[in-house]
Amino acid sequence: MSPLTNDNYTSPPRPTLSLVGKVALVTGSGSSLGGIGNGRASAILLAEVGAHVVCLDIQPQLARETVEMIHSEFGSHRDGLPTAISVSVEGAGMDVTKEEDCKRAVEECLSVFGRLDVLVNNVGVSGPIGTAIDVDPKGWARGLEVNVTGMMLMAKYAIPAMLRNDVRRGEEGFGGTSLRGSVVNIASVAGLQGGTPNRLLYPTSKGAVVNMTRAMANQHAAQGIRVNCVCPGMVFTPMMYARGMSQEERENRRKRSLLQTEGNGWDTGCSVRFLASDQARWITGAILPVDAGATAAIIYPKNERVPTRVSESESASNKPEAKL
Repeated sequence: MSPLTNDNYTSPPRPTLSLVGKVALVTGSGSSLGGIGNGRASAILLAEVGAHVVCLDIQPQLARETVEMIHSEFGSHRDGLPTAISVSVEGAGMDVTKEEDCKRAVEECLSVFGRLDVLVNNVGVSGPIGTAIDVDPKGWARGLEVNVTGMMLMAKYAIPAMLRNDVRRGEEGFGGTSLRGSVVNIASVAGLQGGTPNRLLYPTSKGAVVNMTRAMANQHAAQGIRVNCVCPGMVFTPMMYARGMSQEERENRRKRSLLQTEGNGWDTGCSVRFLASDQARWITGAILPVDAGATAAIIYPKNERVPTRVSESESASNKPEAKL
């Protein structure tokens, strides 16, 4: 191989956010109360940059609502194919804990679009309240099944579908703008820091998603599959106000971050879209907190004294005694 010179050096192509011609499958893409949750935001934003989107949800009518929102904004068809579709089994929603449902979803995607490029594993439940002493074992098992096993089952069928895609690389393995596919798992900052005092299942399962992401990235990188994870902070989504969260609780959550601003589903969706796109082509195994800086520092309440500098009296008392 000859050395690089001004004569034979070629600038690499500039990666773009565009997903034109790509197909994305988003689990948990519905959202209650007509609002914008993480899954619905991800589906809409992926469609915005050109992707065809397959919407899945345990409640099929919510997935259909997301499809209708995409169609109303971007049109029902693109390049002769539907802009978005929802998949159900005999009118029932898609349950990611059922292997046959996961298989059916990917098969339907391939039947309609002929390819799959992006999987967004968004389904998750908060699970039962309780510590190791008193958590309900059945609720614990179900929470792990939904939050962890469901993501594994979707990847089990999505990744082989992605492997059918052509790899686009530059000559001799250099350059290129895309690999075969991208998986984006949605975890939580609770999986990074241990969560709240009264919930064992949620941070445990989200921590599992974080390390499952790293393991999957390691195992499938050589096949041209990127796997990354988004960890949302305390975003305010329809799931939150459906639980009847008070304004005071909402305000307290807002204050528990460096930026002191409230996040929402769009913030999560924008991160998903970036990681799914060629702009993140050199990123795999990454864990991205989307949390207004909540995990970057200790957040002191306003009425608590924040240590800033050592006072003169403290400084004097800490000086070593002079030796005669």
